[in-house]
Amino acid sequence: MSKIYEVATINTGGRNGKIYSQEKKFLYEVAAPGSQNTKATNPEELFAAAYSACFNGALELVLSRKNMNQSSSVKATVSLLNHGDADFTIEVVLSVYIKEMSKEEAMKLVEEADKVCPYSKALRGNVNVTLEISEIEF
Repeated sequence: MSKIYEVATINTGGRNGKIYSQEKKFLYEVAAPGSQNTKATNPEELFAAAYSACFNGALELVLSRKNMNQSSSVKATVSLLNHGDADFTIEVVLSVYIKEMSKEEAMKLVEEADKVCPYSKALRGNVNVTLEISEIEF
């Protein structure tokens, strides 16, 4: 194993604060979901953005290894669930569109990408992730 990248971000204020990199090139206000702060993001939105990008990168790798050049897009929907007294979890739906491909063939490739994607590996067995194929481009 060799480390190919490492990054650190800092949060102050929890869900009602800021998240930033040490150099401040990455700087966002964060607010709890449902907050009146319309200029802020939240951890679920950030996670959805990161997971969709990572998963689509894994899918592109799978496609390239099969000499396929179809374009793809991934929509990650992250839900925050409250099970009661400070018992929170998330669940994810990954909707995947692959241009000019049948749902059956696309699902096979998506399942391969799920085995390659580092985010999918990290969540497996701990977070409910649903994979689905979209017939329309996002």
